[in-house]
Amino acid sequence: MASHLYAIGLGSNRRHGRFGSPAAVLRGAVAELAAAGLAIEAHSAIIATAPLGPSARRFANAAIVVRTALDPSALLDLLKRIEVGFGRRRGRRWGSRVLDLDILLWSGGCWHRTRGPALHVPHREMERRDFVLRPLEQVAPSWRIGRSARSVRHARHRLRRRSG
Repeated sequence: MASHLYAIGLGSNRRHGRFGSPAAVLRGAVAELAAAGLAIEAHSAIIATAPLGPSARRFANAAIVVRTALDPSALLDLLKRIEVGFGRRRGRRWGSRVLDLDILLWSGGCWHRTRGPALHVPHREMERRDFVLRPLEQVAPSWRIGRSARSVRHARHRLRRRSG
């Protein structure tokens, strides 16, 4: 069975009754991913970031690299089940959330799914979001973003240069 590498972005800005702080939620989510059979290859530091959109709460963000035989669609389904298990409810876009898990990159390149929850790999907005690129650069600096020649490190450098 083929093995794939994925970069996954993690975020939280709400406390959880069992895990506690958003940073502790992320640590709990990584443990849950490992318990589900994903091999954790690398883990960034957990960083505190300002919210995007209307949420007033600061986020805890991180990135991990995992190895699994799951294809992107099956991995997305697993991530959505874990989010629900942590109390994630559908709601306002960019609102506060207990847990957000996103597939950012895949060793297989690009992927697009339209049935069920939409999935675009690489993540469509990642090159515009330092809270994604900063932890991702710690675990996958040389990964190429889709079909582009840009690496994660290069994309973060460009974003930082643009934002001055």
